[in-house]
Amino acid sequence: MGLYSERVLPRISHVACGSKKVEPLRRRVCEDLSGDVVEIGFGSGHNVPFYPATVTRVAAVEPSNVGWKLAGKRLRAATVPVERSGLDGQLLPFADNSFDAAVSSWTLCTIPDVDAALRELRRVLKPGGALRFIEHGLAPDERVRRRQRRLEPLWTRVAGGCHLTRPIVDLLTTAGFTITELDVFYEEGAPKFAGADSLGTAVSP
Repeated sequence: MGLYSERVLPRISHVACGSKKVEPLRRRVCEDLSGDVVEIGFGSGHNVPFYPATVTRVAAVEPSNVGWKLAGKRLRAATVPVERSGLDGQLLPFADNSFDAAVSSWTLCTIPDVDAALRELRRVLKPGGALRFIEHGLAPDERVRRRQRRLEPLWTRVAGGCHLTRPIVDLLTTAGFTITELDVFYEEGAPKFAGADSLGTAVSP
């Protein structure tokens, strides 16, 4: 990783993903979770305050040491156990059927091999385990999609590999998940090309 990706981008993400406006979305993703949870793209821990007491532990998968350091304050205040347990969502260091649930928040846009990451989540989730997600990706409107396609080459370079046009629901269903809840909307306060969000639950058979 270069200096920009290793030292600067985690700090940008820390600020950009820490907006008060998205806290209700994080709360929706984390509500009703229970048991052992794996979170990919943990970042600087913005979901931590929203994990309910019914969660017994969170295995945090995060490649950035800077991101993990920035999570320190939230980790110290956490009411559920959180451990940094992996670095790469594409190759999870867990046994099959290890987790009751998984969480991914604005992560699938950036993982280089998103199909591999979703296969890994399927592998480590128990049968019937749920992936709770909030992701941005391909917009529902063709006008916005055209803008996303124009901007993506530059956006991907400056935003650490973040893609604007990944079809989140298609990726999940192709990986074998069943979508049981889904809300598609434009995120308040964000430009439409970067704020076309999908929030929901995908269950592993």
